[in-house]
Amino acid sequence: MKTLNPAVARVLKRLHYPLDVILTCVRWYVAYPLSLRHLEEMMAERGVSVDHSTVHRWAIKLLPVLEKAFRLRKRPVGKSWRMDETYIRVRGEWRYLYRAVDKDGDTIDFLLRAHRDKTAARRYFEKAIAQNSAPATVTIDKSGANLAALEAINADRETPIKIRQCKYLNNVVEQDHRAIKRRTRPMLRFKTFRCARILLAGIELTHMIAKRQMQCARRTHPSAADQFYDLAT
Repeated sequence: MKTLNPAVARVLKRLHYPLDVILTCVRWYVAYPLSLRHLEEMMAERGVSVDHSTVHRWAIKLLPVLEKAFRLRKRPVGKSWRMDETYIRVRGEWRYLYRAVDKDGDTIDFLLRAHRDKTAARRYFEKAIAQNSAPATVTIDKSGANLAALEAINADRETPIKIRQCKYLNNVVEQDHRAIKRRTRPMLRFKTFRCARILLAGIELTHMIAKRQMQCARRTHPSAADQFYDLAT
């Protein structure tokens, strides 16, 4: 049996359910358009009694640990980025999920921000560059805030990033938003910014795994579910 990730083991000390039950519930919640009530009913059909609020707590505790493990195994991305932001409702107010994909559709990075402005866009680009190294080209829409953020970053660089403003080329990231929005819809809006940030990271995590962005052992082709569970070891 594989050894548990130490961070996962620390979380599990306070959770009184088998690991396979916990990981299955958490994965289903962020991988599919299911509500917590749906998960409660599905587990009951399998003879497991678990309250929907318990599943939510599992997700909040485990997903940051699993995301950190995934980042260590994330495949390199391309140097041509398509960046855009989409709307997410948190406590009845619109917040902004900044995202980018490369020209092949692989996810670069993501960041939830309270405001849509130059500061938020620059913070996103700084995070994405720190995690993935600088791109050669970034394609954005006609957003002045995103353009100003990139120009500010270029001002501090010896080799500037090429900036393109072309809505047509950005269709790939706009289409990619749909997979994220489809999974958030049954969640009936997020109650706090912190929960939104954690659950969105989990959704992005399973989306990247589905796109085969996780490095696996050579000559193996594990399923998306197996890759997710492997992050706990």
